[in-house]
Amino acid sequence: MSSAAQRTSPEPAFATARYRAVRSHTEALTAPLSAEDCQLQSMPDASPAKWHLAHTTWFFETFLLQEHLPDYRPFHPAFAVLFNSYYVRVGERHVRAERGMLSRPSLDEVHSYRRHVDAGMERLMDAVPETAWQDLLELGLHHEQQHQELILMDIQHAFSRNPIEPAYDPHRTIAPDAEPAQWLSVPGGLVAVGHEGEGFAFDNEGPRHKAWLEPFEIADKLVTNGEYLQFIADGGYRRPELWLSDGWATVEAEGWAAPLYWREDDGIWSGFSLGGRADLDPDAPALHMSYYEADAYARWTGHRLPSEAEWEVAARNHDLRQRDDVAWQWTASPYGAYPGYFASDSAVGEYNGKFMVNQFVLRGGSLATPPGHSRLTYRNFFPPAARWAYSGIRLVRR
Repeated sequence: MSSAAQRTSPEPAFATARYRAVRSHTEALTAPLSAEDCQLQSMPDASPAKWHLAHTTWFFETFLLQEHLPDYRPFHPAFAVLFNSYYVRVGERHVRAERGMLSRPSLDEVHSYRRHVDAGMERLMDAVPETAWQDLLELGLHHEQQHQELILMDIQHAFSRNPIEPAYDPHRTIAPDAEPAQWLSVPGGLVAVGHEGEGFAFDNEGPRHKAWLEPFEIADKLVTNGEYLQFIADGGYRRPELWLSDGWATVEAEGWAAPLYWREDDGIWSGFSLGGRADLDPDAPALHMSYYEADAYARWTGHRLPSEAEWEVAARNHDLRQRDDVAWQWTASPYGAYPGYFASDSAVGEYNGKFMVNQFVLRGGSLATPPGHSRLTYRNFFPPAARWAYSGIRLVRR
């Protein structure tokens, strides 16, 4: 069993159908993109859509087919290096910042690679006992779903660098919520957090453990564009007293004056999204803030960001509007190991544990998260300066 996932036991009869559905969804997400679009890498943290298509395929080839299908032949020996990401124990890796320089293999060849591996996976699931592959299969499918969200994050960033700012999908919009936020009371006390063991979870979601919480109140909706614009108007990006030291240094070094993709023209604020550029709706949730910006905004309001334990308990016990359908929500919790967590010595054990430093946890889900992929215990994580994720702000107070 892979240590990168808690044990799960899907019905074998559904394995092939689920595999096809997840793989088809990735293809559907990239269908609106041209070959040129799929080649774009707009920054080192992003990857071309073509690379995502190949890397998710590499995962199944490397960890399932080559390990468990005796007569399987790899599609191309060079792909083991080109499409490895960070699995050091598997072998060499192409430089991450240069993925956009891989004009070869072509997009057509990458699609051929996917078909080759899909055929092998069908044979594996048909001929090899599921005890050999069911946990790795589930991990691979959730891994591909993570990359489905990354495909949308990365192409939005790439399109934002184009002066004509093309829309990925003009019909993609975020519904505003004009209802005022309400404060929900959470009594605190000794609580259990983390995955309970039933169904799939990444290994970093456990073990389930106890945490002590003081009583607090949490906003039932996310901070809106209109509310964040008040922070900007009050000089939020010019007031060092509101910022963590590293955050203020980043603001000065990067020249931040608003969230990523926001722009002011003649007093009118607009934002760029998968639907293209449009005027900011004051009642829609504010997106694309870093942890530094979220923390500064919380200080400006006199409130704070929730810990991930507070977020999880509140989400379990209350109806938090926009919990997992708009934006991942920054928490005040550094990304680290839960008590009793150990990563395995296998290559797949590199999936989560090796990143438990210099990052913060986000909870919930976003408009780009595939349906059914997020959970109350899901721990997303990014460096505190990251802004291209679909990130937002939920406040707490005592």
